[in-house]
Amino acid sequence: MESISKIKTKFLSASVQEISALICQYQYDTRKGVQNILCQYQKRIEAYQKEQLRLDTMLTFEKECYQKGYHIVAGIDEVGRGPLAGPVVTAAVILPENCKIEGVNDSKKLSAKKRQELYHVICEKAICYSVGVVSAERIDEINILQATYEAMRETLAKLSVTPEFVLADAVHIPHITIPQRGIIGGDGKSISIAAASIVAKVTRDAMMEEFSKLYTQYGFERNKGYGSQEHIQAIKQYGICAIHRKTFIKNIISTEQNETKLDNRAKGTKGELLAVKEMQKIGYTILEKNYYSEYGEIDIIAQKQNMIVFTEVKLRQTEKNGQPCEAVTKQKQKKIIQTAKHYIAQNNVMDLNMRFDVAEVLKKQNKYYFRYIENAFWLE
Repeated sequence: MESISKIKTKFLSASVQEISALICQYQYDTRKGVQNILCQYQKRIEAYQKEQLRLDTMLTFEKECYQKGYHIVAGIDEVGRGPLAGPVVTAAVILPENCKIEGVNDSKKLSAKKRQELYHVICEKAICYSVGVVSAERIDEINILQATYEAMRETLAKLSVTPEFVLADAVHIPHITIPQRGIIGGDGKSISIAAASIVAKVTRDAMMEEFSKLYTQYGFERNKGYGSQEHIQAIKQYGICAIHRKTFIKNIISTEQNETKLDNRAKGTKGELLAVKEMQKIGYTILEKNYYSEYGEIDIIAQKQNMIVFTEVKLRQTEKNGQPCEAVTKQKQKKIIQTAKHYIAQNNVMDLNMRFDVAEVLKKQNKYYFRYIENAFWLE
């Protein structure tokens, strides 16, 4: 009698069609191990058949186009109409006739990992694809709907093969001569639109992750520019950055409030630059400036011998409200300490001693005075 391990090896190396034949071949083998294998692979066959039926359904609109004589069909979709920051991104994909890619669906229904996997398969199998990007500044100029249309027109113009028909998700694109059809919920009904939604989503997410390296305080790598609680709180605390959509944040922060935040940030930056210069003079090596975590921010992280130093910079224009160091409240100290712990854990520097300092910068009669206070507060 054939061993169970040998039967299992046959199933492992078999195609879908061969698996069906193997199930028929071994269906009367009553050994529990064999029956478990049959049950497992029967479920796989059923899942495969279900997926094929789903993909057949998602080809319905494409097949209608083929029947009408349109054989080069582009699906087009957008990502990023709703965020407070970042561009709107559109993608167009032309797949071969009757092309099926297992797993392709509305990008919103897929995990980031699955989208990434499918992105590479789509790009490999597509006849051609392209991406269009319209900036936050342009969105503010012409509104998000017109910006989306503009990105879609750009995307279609960039395709290396001109489509004979366009399937779009929910919209009718103005000012194009190519025949088109808008399908409500198209990213879940058309394989071409679904493929485009995945390409657009992966592209925009990658862009927002790069922006997060420039504008570290907003958590763009997590929220992708959408209005999460973390993102809104950061806007209220720091003001907006260059990729924020001003027309989208009116109800979060006023123009006057934002200008005040930016002015304060500029003053803070001036103080930090002076502090860095003076700290370097007295032997500190600067490791980080404006280090952010979910807990808060540390202005300067430096090292001197075996001591890692977390420095808060305080600039004052006058002494009327007390010394600059007095502005480092208990609550602020707690946030600095939590952020310091985050830095230590992330950078594996537990072997170094730790200290919390304050760098005071006082401006008097257009002159800056610097005072450095070691051990300004302690780890509790």
